[in-house]
Amino acid sequence: MQQAPAAPATPARALLPLVLPALAVGVGASLLFLGVSAAAEALQDVLWQNLPDALGVGRYSALWIIVMLTATGAAVGLVVWKVPGHAGPDPATTGLDAPVLPPAVLPGLLLAAFVIASAAALLGMGAVRAFPYVHGGFSRLRHPMLALPVGGLVLGLLGALGGHLTLFKGLDEVGEIAADPDGWSAGEFATMTVVKLAALLVAASCGFRGGRIFPAVFVGAAFGLCAHALVPAVHPALGVAAGVLGMLLAITRQGWVSLFTAAVLVSSPAILALLCIASLPAWLLVTGRPQMQLREDGTAVR
Repeated sequence: MQQAPAAPATPARALLPLVLPALAVGVGASLLFLGVSAAAEALQDVLWQNLPDALGVGRYSALWIIVMLTATGAAVGLVVWKVPGHAGPDPATTGLDAPVLPPAVLPGLLLAAFVIASAAALLGMGAVRAFPYVHGGFSRLRHPMLALPVGGLVLGLLGALGGHLTLFKGLDEVGEIAADPDGWSAGEFATMTVVKLAALLVAASCGFRGGRIFPAVFVGAAFGLCAHALVPAVHPALGVAAGVLGMLLAITRQGWVSLFTAAVLVSSPAILALLCIASLPAWLLVTGRPQMQLREDGTAVR
């Protein structure tokens, strides 16, 4: 039987004209991100340092956190309501596309990584399961100038409970807790984990725009450091990497993104090998189950 001819490979000369436009787009997007990030950090300094200092209010007092996040919800609600384009689609409906360790410690590390990564994945899946219901609750408010201020108020209450480390996107805060893994108790790390995960769930449900990667990284890091605080034999780097791996698998459902993000945080060949193995049971726990993304009718995407 004659086989169908294979599709011809794309000639290099057909791709060459795309190199410069792709380079320009990549550089432009990177510069735009840096500019927006710098502007956001400058605004953060004004709102959380200069303004409360001028008013004589504690920067991270419960009152200031609640007022600021409620006001932020109102501001975002006004943008979603009135600005052309309404800040894009409902974010609930959009997806995401150390020294070398001796071999003798690997069995224990591997076990700590099946336990931490899988437990973090299960915790993240709890938030994913609750996502349609929380989103449905905010949807019943029917207007962005109701849903977003109420969401901001809830975030303010959570921030007052969790403290200033649970505010903002979480990237700088990961560096802060990872730099001093023994600076907080297991209970404090557990509080940070639960509060930040709840904040991620509320923000994604009520209509706040923004990504989920950095908040999920913070949740996973705090969870891993909680494991270290409970069992000091668990190395902080392993705890952070495994916690981030499991949490990102549950929240993003992106295996390579989860693995490489966790690996970049520790830069250890031995831990990278453990993560590759630990990712299997965690992936089996999350695959085929609801994602943290909804259809237009509010049902979860699988």
